[in-house]
Amino acid sequence: MKLLKEMCAIHAPSGNEAGMTKFVLKYIETNKKSWKVKPKVYAGEGFQDCIVLVFGKPKTAIFAHLDSIGFTVRYGKQLVKIGGPRLIDGMDLVGEDSKGKIECKLVVDKEGNISYKYKRDIERGTELTFKPNWRETKEFVQCCYMDNRLGVWNALQVAETLKDGILVFSCYEEHGGGTVSFIQKFIYEKYKVKQSLISDITWVTEGVPHGKGVVISLRDSLIPRRSYVDKIISIAKKTKIPFQLEVEGSGGSDAKELQMGEFPWDWCFIGAPEDNVHSPNEKVFKSDIDAMVKMYKVLMEKM
Repeated sequence: MKLLKEMCAIHAPSGNEAGMTKFVLKYIETNKKSWKVKPKVYAGEGFQDCIVLVFGKPKTAIFAHLDSIGFTVRYGKQLVKIGGPRLIDGMDLVGEDSKGKIECKLVVDKEGNISYKYKRDIERGTELTFKPNWRETKEFVQCCYMDNRLGVWNALQVAETLKDGILVFSCYEEHGGGTVSFIQKFIYEKYKVKQSLISDITWVTEGVPHGKGVVISLRDSLIPRRSYVDKIISIAKKTKIPFQLEVEGSGGSDAKELQMGEFPWDWCFIGAPEDNVHSPNEKVFKSDIDAMVKMYKVLMEKM
């Protein structure tokens, strides 16, 4: 969990993912020599802050977004949300402007307006994110930004043994998307790949508890092609890996840009369930994380 703990503490809200991009690229460069297959790395010019890794002769792509939710400083002490963070009066926020590092408090008034409490005015445009507070037991891990540092972590575990496939580390997912549109075009045109798995984190609900395995989503606000999802479920049933099926009417992921794109991509959201969504206290069970990694490794081999 050391790698996951490090990633949860990196400042990378939507639009300013450069810190995570740099961290992941360094990790790839350091560790790829021990992977079964050394991937071709696409990053930098033409890819903004995204990363695409291509292994062998790929048939399936994994998408994991690098960015997180947070806040942007407006005027005076006003804040504007990045994505959909949970608003808890008094919670700790961190960031940095030209005057130095910042640790301040979120203020939520009776009308739901948000601002910050700090000893000085923070420069407008500065991003603030949840202050990391890592907690770990034998059963679970808990911190801010499991969504989606855990999805990125999962993809990096898969990279160790992946022979054929593509890993995509995307940006902007929490605040409207945008990068998957050009990445899906690049992958389809260059490698003819048109099926994907979305490595992201879902919710604990009345039908999806902790400790019952990785979640295969049948739908959220969008509906994937049923024959593709059925193929994944068929493979999952032949394993001894615990999994759950999810049906939701809201929520979304990088899948929305794949489904709305100009090429015929299939997708399925597969991820561990977390409690305390979009808060500083996102909680995931280790057994579900283990099932997630194992399921992805099997699917990337069998799809």
